[in-house]
Amino acid sequence: MAQIFSLEYPQSLGVYDDYDAAQKAVDHLSDHDFPVENVLIVGTELKQLERVTGRLTWGRVILSGVLGGAWFGLLIGLLLGIFAAEGDWLAAVLAGILLGVVWGAIIAAVGYASTRGQRDFSSVKTILPSKYELLVEHKHLARGQELLAGLPGATPTF
Repeated sequence: MAQIFSLEYPQSLGVYDDYDAAQKAVDHLSDHDFPVENVLIVGTELKQLERVTGRLTWGRVILSGVLGGAWFGLLIGLLLGIFAAEGDWLAAVLAGILLGVVWGAIIAAVGYASTRGQRDFSSVKTILPSKYELLVEHKHLARGQELLAGLPGATPTF
């Protein structure tokens, strides 16, 4: 897998402020029969963003555990229902949901209690690049630079 994301002797074709500009540059190269399979778009200058989505309370934690457990229990119940005796399918599904609800609540409560109030909020995280660099195999650098010089309105920074 790592080989697909590597080049033998990569050279920089340019650095762009946003992904759309980098994508437009690669599209321009492709439109002019450039061997784009020798190009990598690399997100650089990474920053992690964490958006706080709310305050965590015991009620929210338990409800979240119950809901997640119910879904998991439904899945298990449906799988068990396949092998249940005739007429016991519904009982197997309901038993799976009930067990999922109970264990989901317990696991959520234990997890929340183990934090001892050090993280009383929920959040989502993402990692975003600040810049996008186009890398190309060294043997295609000059042709790539020549083609990108003709791209209207999209000048990369080097």
